[in-house]
Amino acid sequence: MVHSIELLFDPDTEAAIREIWDALAGAGIPSQAPASRPHVTLAVAERIDPAVDELLRPLARRLPLKCAIGAPVLFGRGSIVFARLVVPTSELLALHGEVHRLSGPHLAPAAMPNSLPGHWTGHVTLARRVGGAQLGRAMRIGGNPSQLDGHFAGLRRWDGNKRIGYEL
Repeated sequence: MVHSIELLFDPDTEAAIREIWDALAGAGIPSQAPASRPHVTLAVAERIDPAVDELLRPLARRLPLKCAIGAPVLFGRGSIVFARLVVPTSELLALHGEVHRLSGPHLAPAAMPNSLPGHWTGHVTLARRVGGAQLGRAMRIGGNPSQLDGHFAGLRRWDGNKRIGYEL
């Protein structure tokens, strides 16, 4: 299982995302609800040494940070991941870069390339394994409102092996 460093939303933003998850699930689309917590992944690796927590705590103290959740995006080909983009502000990109600078030596064997600065697509996942026949319905439900303004309020390290999040 992969490990990650993630941004968490404030309660109001998280609730708005959960409403979208619930609406998707109600329409028969395999949403993230209730198994996960809404988040934006900043760094991913096969393993992340817990020693990184102390290095990242000062970054967590910079929060909250405004965010805008924008357009829908699809990842994959056959089994689609349906998500919404997070608008990349200069503050968000700076935070992302700082997470990688501080955590890089603690990621084993290294950060996955698609999470590196310059290659990262910030997003919040709404549904996985969306079939072609479900895409139109998923876009109508999950694409509203067209922009969701909110805040990032926390930072966590996710241990995918133990399925435990460690808030920083």
